[in-house]
Amino acid sequence: MSKLISLSEAIASFVQDGDTLYAAGFTHLIPFAAGHEIIRQGKKNLTLARATPDLIYDQMVAAGCARKMVFSYIGNPGVGSLRIVRSALENGRLEWEEYSHFGMISRLQAGATGLPFMPMKQTAATDLEKANPRIKRLTDPYGGPDLIAVPALNPDVAVVHVQRADQNGNAHLWGIIGEQKEAAFAAKKVILTAEEIVDETSIRTDPNRTLIPGLVVSAVCHIPKACHPSYAQGYYDRDNQFYLQWDQISQSLENTQSWLDEWVFDTKDHAEYWHKLGRQVHNRLRVKPRQSTPVNYGEY
Repeated sequence: MSKLISLSEAIASFVQDGDTLYAAGFTHLIPFAAGHEIIRQGKKNLTLARATPDLIYDQMVAAGCARKMVFSYIGNPGVGSLRIVRSALENGRLEWEEYSHFGMISRLQAGATGLPFMPMKQTAATDLEKANPRIKRLTDPYGGPDLIAVPALNPDVAVVHVQRADQNGNAHLWGIIGEQKEAAFAAKKVILTAEEIVDETSIRTDPNRTLIPGLVVSAVCHIPKACHPSYAQGYYDRDNQFYLQWDQISQSLENTQSWLDEWVFDTKDHAEYWHKLGRQVHNRLRVKPRQSTPVNYGEY
């Protein structure tokens, strides 16, 4: 049976107040449309987990969706701090746990494989052990140097954006690949948003590109341009101007709320948000085709 539903229905059905949410993607394929729909629906007390929170979590914290942040690096990529998140952390309004990048990915790997924790080599970030009591020291049973361990992460919901998927959730993604696969396999529920919905036969033509199998997907949503201001390789570019603008907007809580009102609460869905951006932005983010060399899988 098809898993294809609207994004509003997917968020209403699968994201509950108090959940741990993981919005996957590393600079690329960040699911902003899903984050905005969570804001529209007024979800509360979420634990927002992500290796690199990016602007989407700044916006969700500003909207009052979050109780806690679990992260490695926090920042507006290439610009500076996430001002809203940083202020909430410094003023004690937001609980937090910090790990290294590899620590966050190791947590997802443990969750995806059903292990209670994942051992790691000691890193240069030893101060994280002092700040985070969930990072533990282990004795190497084979006589090597001590290891550290990080606990498994099994989010209640992972949101993953892909370039194309079929109606059952079998998905292709390419370009900069982050922790999408690990998050999908570790999570209890997965909402998949896609630039295109294609026939299953299209997915089967390139099985090695199917990083997310439908068997772990709870819902599939067709949301073109879902990553703005992030990007989807082959579909549209990163909106660097917006990342700079957000640094200015987020300096003021009043301006931040005005932006949320205009661009999230006053738009009914992501299609309306994209239309509101206007033709000039659409043209600026348009990319030219650049095809890879075809792969010959052969046949018998």
